[in-house]
Amino acid sequence: MARKRTKSGKIRLTEVAQLAGVSHITASRFFRNPEALSLDKRERVESAAKELGYVPNLAARALASHRTEVIGVLIPSLTNNVFADVLRGIYDASETSRYSIQFVNTRYSILQEEKLLRLFQAQMPAGLIVTGINQTPESRSVMEAMNCPIVQIMETGADPVDMMVGFSHYDATVAAISHLLAQGFRRIGFLGARMDPRVQRRLEGYSNAMKAAGLFDPRLIITTPVSTAVTRGGTLFADLLAQAPDIDAVLCVNDDLALGVLFECQRRHIAVPEQMAIVGFNDLEFMASTVPPLTSVRTNRYEMGTRAVIMVTEAIEGRRTSAPVVDLGFELMARQSSVARGN
Repeated sequence: MARKRTKSGKIRLTEVAQLAGVSHITASRFFRNPEALSLDKRERVESAAKELGYVPNLAARALASHRTEVIGVLIPSLTNNVFADVLRGIYDASETSRYSIQFVNTRYSILQEEKLLRLFQAQMPAGLIVTGINQTPESRSVMEAMNCPIVQIMETGADPVDMMVGFSHYDATVAAISHLLAQGFRRIGFLGARMDPRVQRRLEGYSNAMKAAGLFDPRLIITTPVSTAVTRGGTLFADLLAQAPDIDAVLCVNDDLALGVLFECQRRHIAVPEQMAIVGFNDLEFMASTVPPLTSVRTNRYEMGTRAVIMVTEAIEGRRTSAPVVDLGFELMARQSSVARGN
């Protein structure tokens, strides 16, 4: 016998409960908090929902609970491997939870970020994960008005909107310069692209470290506002050589640029590290596989993603962390490209 349908033809939750042999309240609890049910009841309700083709009414549930079961994620790039690792961590950590991930691409635009934050505000997400700490006053006001846990990722700062997890780009860069100085290099160049706020902090760390050593020279700095690429590393390095031909080392704000510098050195028959030391940033997988292997600052990108999800979901469930700012630190992966001459 055909099961009774509503006028709209939609399957009702009561039908799912009847087929599963549970109460309406139990079936509703499955879609709100499946962990609260026994394994047997979870399997029965899930099987019944699949058989009937039942789809929960998220909009109605959002109105009833004042939030959806969605965690919004704002990232600035879909092509940057750095953020690919962060997203992998986010998805892996959320896989066993009842929350879905909805990510959007701000394309490094503060105006786009404002627009997308207002969109999420209207959708009433359960939580939000936002890249960076340099939101505009308007964006910050929107975030502060949202009735949900928020984690800012990729860096740390003194004034979180709610919570944050990341590391100090400034300290990481100072550590990289200190490494090169300890190896005996003195004319250390800086190559930067895109120049978003995190890259600006790396430039600040470089400048202050070189000033502290009495070695700062503005001619050693080459930056561009355009996006990063391996080929751009080669062209920026060529510009640096033309401007300061006596450099003996170069710090790149990411690994793409560092790889481009290595290729340009090979094209010009500049020996690495005998004539030129190279240090990158992020320590992507290929850095240990180049010839010679490239030194880089390792950042815990995957863990940033997983930790952000844990912080959001625990806060949603009323188990808010007592440490709202989590510094995951960094590690300088010293390899052959930055060893001292004669070592």
